[in-house]
Amino acid sequence: MSITTANVGFEETLWKAADKLRGSMDSGEYKHVVLGLIFLKYISDKFETKYNELVEEGEGFEEDIDEYSVENIFWVPTESRWGFIKDHAKDVKIGQYIDDAMIQIEKENSSLKGVLDKRYARPEIDKRRLGELIDLISTIKLHGNGEQDLLGRVYEYFLGKFASAEGKGGGEFYTPTSVVKTLVELIEPYKGRIYDPACGSGGMFVQSEKFVVERQGKLSDLSIYGQELNSTTWKLCKMNLAIRGLEADLGGQQADTFHEQLHRNLKADYILANPPFNISDWGGSRLTDDVRWKYGTPPEGNANYAWLQHMVHYLSPNGVAAIVLANGSLSSNSSNEGEIRKNLIEADLVDCIVSLPGSLFYSTPIPVCLWILNKNKKQHGKFRNRENEILFIDGRNLGTMVDRRHRELSEEDINIMAEAYHNWRNEDGNYENVQGFCKSANLEEVSENDHVLTPGRYVGIEEMEDDGIPFEEKMEKLTSELGELFAESRHLEDEIKKNLWRVGYDFK
Repeated sequence: MSITTANVGFEETLWKAADKLRGSMDSGEYKHVVLGLIFLKYISDKFETKYNELVEEGEGFEEDIDEYSVENIFWVPTESRWGFIKDHAKDVKIGQYIDDAMIQIEKENSSLKGVLDKRYARPEIDKRRLGELIDLISTIKLHGNGEQDLLGRVYEYFLGKFASAEGKGGGEFYTPTSVVKTLVELIEPYKGRIYDPACGSGGMFVQSEKFVVERQGKLSDLSIYGQELNSTTWKLCKMNLAIRGLEADLGGQQADTFHEQLHRNLKADYILANPPFNISDWGGSRLTDDVRWKYGTPPEGNANYAWLQHMVHYLSPNGVAAIVLANGSLSSNSSNEGEIRKNLIEADLVDCIVSLPGSLFYSTPIPVCLWILNKNKKQHGKFRNRENEILFIDGRNLGTMVDRRHRELSEEDINIMAEAYHNWRNEDGNYENVQGFCKSANLEEVSENDHVLTPGRYVGIEEMEDDGIPFEEKMEKLTSELGELFAESRHLEDEIKKNLWRVGYDFK
């Protein structure tokens, strides 16, 4: 059975216990309170592990900062360590103790400057509940064998739960894990420069790390670049990467990707992104002559094609991008979007289009699509020549509802889509069109369809297995069943009217 957020273990118990302590605080604020404490507990646990090792060695190096920095361990001052915080959990000044701890940690570790939340002393945080939360987090040792996996599970699970609780707002910092996995499995970011221009809490980078580790690659072969507009989300990303020991250039602060490019000279080997859907207030009127708009000026009322062209601009000569967008991007002709799409297609930049089912995101129930853009579709490395071809994959029937509002893609679902793309893309692949699921189309066929990229238009409808029953016989049976249902409906309607009449209501 595949692991989903519907059947995890201890982290669900931890979430339920922690959530009871939330009280009147909204989830947007509570997120930073909880994740900040989990981060503090982790770096303190990791520090204590190394500290105890040095004490046992007896060389007197336990207070030497260099002994920690050489192993990418943050230096934690005495009164910032979890033991001190735990001992003062019931103190009325606990909020101030935590703020002071965060300030000292930032002072001693320049990479965390301006990252940690330092508002625990504010009056609206109930100090009794805060103390109980500290006691709860104290029960979990976040460093030991497999510590990154353990902490990663807690952190990832909490991010997902906060996104669910915040609804639309949660989508600004969190892309569901199964969607991120799909992007990563499709383009396989194994070695080189990875870029996410709307990086949220860093899920794309974390999943890329997992991809490399699972395939016995070297994390040192990856260089991570990102940018994020929201300041609190930028801090979340810095913390999320720090707990995994991942170095990343996210700029010195949050910044608007369209108007303040922090990585202007970057040429990325891989781009993974889930930019905000259909945003209208992106300031397009101030960028009409931008060098990025090589294929047409994006409309001021929708940034979808601004994102696409921004990413094309940042790709290296062999670079590939996997981008989540609203389905409207595949067929919209409003303003000059249709013309830009046509130009991207005729420049042979579109490698693959995947349609996904709805209800995958916390921020919107609408179905989305994946654009795979490729700067070099000619034969190179393990890839065959795919010039003037586009693969269409219709994944709308995949996924499983894990609750009434949310769907997840299983490992099997993800593998089905990734294998189709890899078999089509790779020199040694064994690709075949599958009616209703995937189709390799040439640019001439796409042009005949007015450059619309909706996969369903190309893959057709899945063939239904012939059960041998004649059509007339099926229709006779169906109409008979329908007649019985209508009769039952009329009977139930009469019963309801009678019951209403008995209590004094004459329903006509």
